[in-house]
Amino acid sequence: MANDELILLDFWPSMFGMRLRIALAEKEIKYEYKEEDLWNKSPLLLQMNPIHKKIPVLIHNGKPICESIIGVEYIEEVWKDKALLLPSDPYDRAQARFWADYIDKKLYYSARKIWGANGEEQEAGKKEFIECLKVLEGALGEKPYFGGDNFGFVDIALIGFYSWFHSCETYGNFSTEAECPKFVAWAKRCMERDSVAKSLPDQHKVLEFAKTLRHKLGLE
Repeated sequence: MANDELILLDFWPSMFGMRLRIALAEKEIKYEYKEEDLWNKSPLLLQMNPIHKKIPVLIHNGKPICESIIGVEYIEEVWKDKALLLPSDPYDRAQARFWADYIDKKLYYSARKIWGANGEEQEAGKKEFIECLKVLEGALGEKPYFGGDNFGFVDIALIGFYSWFHSCETYGNFSTEAECPKFVAWAKRCMERDSVAKSLPDQHKVLEFAKTLRHKLGLE
């Protein structure tokens, strides 16, 4: 597939876009990165994702693939020859998809309440966030990665959130490492991979962006 045209419409602090950046890096696939302005969306983004009008969008030979988890699965199916991201066993694949779905439904919304709210809603978000991480710690167990010995699908679905932990800790006034040491050890292990280290933005830069968002939301 050497002649494939691959474009990623993305926004640098998006933990969802980070999934596609990591998956493409793991597979060593070259692509064109196009940074979007979420307050002034490009005609290409609106054309390629007319339903949700959201990033990330992977465009493969002019055809859009929307939603980050679907995009990671697409990358896995099209470029099967290296760095397998999903397990081969059907049950294990189903379990990986379950945890990716859990992350999207539980972790994102609890984290958003921490940096995107104040008062009781923020406190509730912090409680949910820590509970969610403890559940994920249980799923990780004593394994180095969620898929076992190999970095894979669930790790990719989850690690992007780590770039937002400093923001959550700053506004929630807690330590993830104190609450969930195994989880943070896993995150640091992932950060040792080039694919992850080069795809995740600096946590302090994300905090500055979170401050901007809070101003826009009228929270500061």
